[in-house]
Amino acid sequence: MLLVRSKQASGGTDKWEDVVQLGNKPAPVEISPEDDATILYTSGTTGFPKGAVSTHRAIVSALMSFSLRQTVDGMRATVKPEPDPFPPSFILIVPLFHVTGCVPVMMSCFVAGLKLVIMYKWEPERAMQLIEREKITNFVGVPTQSWDLVNHPAFPNYDLSSLRAIGGGGAPAPAALVHKVANSFKKGGPQLGYGMTETNAFGPGNRGADYVARPTSTGRAVLPMRVEIRDAERRPLPAGQTGDIWMSGPMLIRGYWNKPEATAATIVDGWLLSGDIGRMDDEGFLYIEDRAKDMILRAGENVYGAEVEHVIYEHPAIHEAAVFGVPHERLGEEVAVAIYPKAGHTISAAELWKFLDGKMAAFKVPAHVVILSEPLPRNAAGKFLKRELRDRVVNGELTSVQR
Repeated sequence: MLLVRSKQASGGTDKWEDVVQLGNKPAPVEISPEDDATILYTSGTTGFPKGAVSTHRAIVSALMSFSLRQTVDGMRATVKPEPDPFPPSFILIVPLFHVTGCVPVMMSCFVAGLKLVIMYKWEPERAMQLIEREKITNFVGVPTQSWDLVNHPAFPNYDLSSLRAIGGGGAPAPAALVHKVANSFKKGGPQLGYGMTETNAFGPGNRGADYVARPTSTGRAVLPMRVEIRDAERRPLPAGQTGDIWMSGPMLIRGYWNKPEATAATIVDGWLLSGDIGRMDDEGFLYIEDRAKDMILRAGENVYGAEVEHVIYEHPAIHEAAVFGVPHERLGEEVAVAIYPKAGHTISAAELWKFLDGKMAAFKVPAHVVILSEPLPRNAAGKFLKRELRDRVVNGELTSVQR
């Protein structure tokens, strides 16, 4: 406590005049690369959020890795890019307490000296106004925000020609969205990064021609990160086989705040168990099937929600879709989907079932369809709350049409 305009300080207080006399030179402090720097909380879409503790080394490693990946992408380009009239810049459309907003957006801008335009909250038309006015080149968020942008009725009214990269991460992007973005911008292209709070948002990335050619892939890893697909006994699996995704590299968190058991279960011998299920092809491109906890087990068959969502998003009337499991007495679980149609469009469960007929195995087709008149519930980072949707269907708060 500081006392102002007082001649004598009492116990536990200091006089302001004495503090001023100390000058403005910072007190000496020793900071090690291994010291804790941040505690960012996981999104908690499949459980309770956990505090992910990162060291200075981990954050700097992630920032340098983002820069390296951009350099590698440039070296792989077959056509030399023309001089760009728009300096690189970002618009912040996700919260700063989320790893995407904090590390690859805000901190990357600070490191490179780039312009950063911060939104108070996500509003698609306000974002378009800022992109047009500030000539923003990078739009980084979750796939639902890209949908909000390109599907907005006012989208054709704004000049968004400065955008060069449109995408982000946080969830798999439907193939329909990838192609929509690719066709909506003359010089801008879709991109996707697969990272998480535990990797300081760094991971495999996909962009440009690679992304358009493989719209369901999250791309390839760039050193120093390594990615492996492993079975339940942690043995590496060959290309094409589905298993747990493990990642290793200097950008990993130190652990979870005050949760040693969760830390020990997630980080093993320097490798991080992502909690996601996926596969890798012969060229090293990673494909995310689903969150391990979101996988639906129907009569012994694994159903991956992301796979079903990719097909559902091909329907021209659908703006948002989330696939999840609901309890079933005989099958264990049954597939359900919640849908929010595009503005000016309608869709029925019968129309959806007819559209999906023949596009996937019959057991993967949602048996429960919920049509909502408002956007699907999301957390602060923009991710769909599938657990909440499931609970609301089970307790009867949301009515589903059953097949």
